Amino acid sequence: MTIHIGRREFIVTLSGAAAWPIAARAQQQPLPVIGFLNSNLNSTSLDTGSQLLRAFRQGLKETGYVEGENVAIEYRWAEGQVDRLREMADELVRRRVAVIAATGSAYSALAAKAATATIPIVFSVGGDPVGLGLVASLARPNGNATGTNFFIYEVGAKRLGLLRELVPTAARVAVLVNPATAAVTAAMLREMEAAARAVSLQLQIVNASTSRDIDAAFAAIASEHIDALFVVPDSYFFTRRVQLVQLAARHAVPTAYPVRIFAEAGGLISYGADTAEAWRQAGVYTGRILKGAKPADLPIVQTTKFELVINNQTARMLGLTVPPSLLAIADEVIE
Repeated sequence: MTIHIGRREFIVTLSGAAAWPIAARAQQQPLPVIGFLNSNLNSTSLDTGSQLLRAFRQGLKETGYVEGENVAIEYRWAEGQVDRLREMADELVRRRVAVIAATGSAYSALAAKAATATIPIVFSVGGDPVGLGLVASLARPNGNATGTNFFIYEVGAKRLGLLRELVPTAARVAVLVNPATAAVTAAMLREMEAAARAVSLQLQIVNASTSRDIDAAFAAIASEHIDALFVVPDSYFFTRRVQLVQLAARHAVPTAYPVRIFAEAGGLISYGADTAEAWRQAGVYTGRILKGAKPADLPIVQTTKFELVINNQTARMLGLTVPPSLLAIADEVIE
């Protein structure tokens, strides 16, 4: 039997057959890879319940990228051990990732910057990125790095004032510092000391860089009958937030923290920048770079939104009454 195929049908059939290999090759193209370098969190933070990671992924989604669909992410978690960051950054460079998202602290960004001068870097840092040597200027980064700057150290004196307002009888406040990263917090401590002198408040530095040190710090605070505690922003302290909150409760020490995750874990009060917004913006910049934007052309985004979170349940446990003035300005009151 002879089958007759018209000229038009033949062309359509031939072009359709030729399209299959092209489509197959397109599907086989590897996904672009983001190297995600974080100084504070651990592998359990991959849980989709993580507010910060959700924010980063939301930023990616706003630029058209969804993890597992059209982009892959290689995660590296330092779990507060900042000395591991450089090795992790080097691993991501060897992996030839398309962009490195350096989050958690300035140490992630500095490690990425030291590891590569060519792979684009999007950071999210609490300190001044110009002063840290990450970029030439906020408006014109002029290198392979850009990102977001959220103010976490600059509001130390404000956070101390809020603690004093919540505990008006406090005369002595311990300040928990990690000596391994003291250089980053030095300027904040100077501002806090000036603010403390103005209201006749005595500050006492307490050092801790290990879990055992934290235990010893709280034992000293309790034995010396110090009235309250101020925890400085630090990668290691973020990873030990449950220990810090539990010890503060056990020793009945009113404690102020730098970000909301401490208050959500049971801490008394937190005040600091909205870090979730900073991570969302880092996700947006990461997506824009994947689409071809250059870090040098993306000005630093400065997050100016701050949030005050008060755990009223913890306040009641400590026998404290939260003043109406604080309740009125709180972004969230946890009951």
